Amino acid sequence: MPRPLRVAPSILAADFARLGEEVRAVEAAGADLIHVDVMDGQFVPNITLGPDVVKAIRKSTKVPLDLHLMIVDPDRFIEDFARAGADLINVHVEAVPDVAKTVAHIRSLGKKAAVAVKPASPIDVVLPLLGELDMVLLMTVNPGFSGQKFIEGVVPKIRALRAEIERRNLDVDIQVDGGINPKNVATVVGAGANVLVAGYGIYRAPNADYAAAINALRAAAT
Repeated sequence: MPRPLRVAPSILAADFARLGEEVRAVEAAGADLIHVDVMDGQFVPNITLGPDVVKAIRKSTKVPLDLHLMIVDPDRFIEDFARAGADLINVHVEAVPDVAKTVAHIRSLGKKAAVAVKPASPIDVVLPLLGELDMVLLMTVNPGFSGQKFIEGVVPKIRALRAEIERRNLDVDIQVDGGINPKNVATVVGAGANVLVAGYGIYRAPNADYAAAINALRAAAT
């Protein structure tokens, strides 16, 4: 059975000078999640934000916060981000020495757990953990920058992962992040993704019509 489609605007493309307003605007426009990219300048070249900003975002919206940790040794900060108000915490398999232990840590804090996989990484390390996960993020660009071109080579990985989830009858979302737009939504959803992260495609929409941008993604999936 197809899973409900959810749209997660990425605040990486928002106007940070008006961040609270920008978060409230996409909530009003129909966002299902708020995707928060946390970068440390080591795992990826850019630096973005920390727990204090997440805490401020939490006060601005009732929509679940989907935290994507693009940082080395994320275990050091998981409790801080949990206290700040994250609802789902997503760590990269490439950034942790023991993914199962990190996932257990996240779940012990009462938070939903997810893991992210770079385009060049195999999904094999994820498969033993599927029963403990709420979501898997398959990056469709290399993490670290907004506005990159969608990598078509990830589509077979989406399909293979969805097939394994269904074979085991698990309740796990597949999220895609990077270059997602109405032209490729049908491809990723057809392969099995059901959570769409979009930054530029929403926050840089013509006339700042965030609702139109979100609705266009939904319409393209049908």
